[in-house]
Amino acid sequence: MEKVIWSEVPQEQVNPKMKRKFIYGKEIMLSKMEFEDGFEVPWHTHVNEQVTEVIEGTIRFWFDYDEEHFVEVYAGEALVIPSNRPHKALMVGKVIEWDIFAPPRQDWIDGTDDYLKK
Repeated sequence: MEKVIWSEVPQEQVNPKMKRKFIYGKEIMLSKMEFEDGFEVPWHTHVNEQVTEVIEGTIRFWFDYDEEHFVEVYAGEALVIPSNRPHKALMVGKVIEWDIFAPPRQDWIDGTDDYLKK
């Protein structure tokens, strides 16, 4: 068992418009993220199931390489994304959100998530 104090978890400046903090165990990861308006997470997939809860702002998601249809997730709402589902996202306004991943995102842990660092 490990008690975590969020104010002591280092915040990573992933790129000029994205900051994150995360903690993880053997089976799950929790991350708190902050984005500036207009940041786009490019198309990607991962083996991890994902739950995103928006605290502030709006996130616009596209799925399955369909550029015409999207889902907007507003403050106070959450979205469950199945594993291996292609998706991308656009931050509308300043966004603060929580992501939960199962299993933990190994690419975040080992720093190989280059698609976010551009």
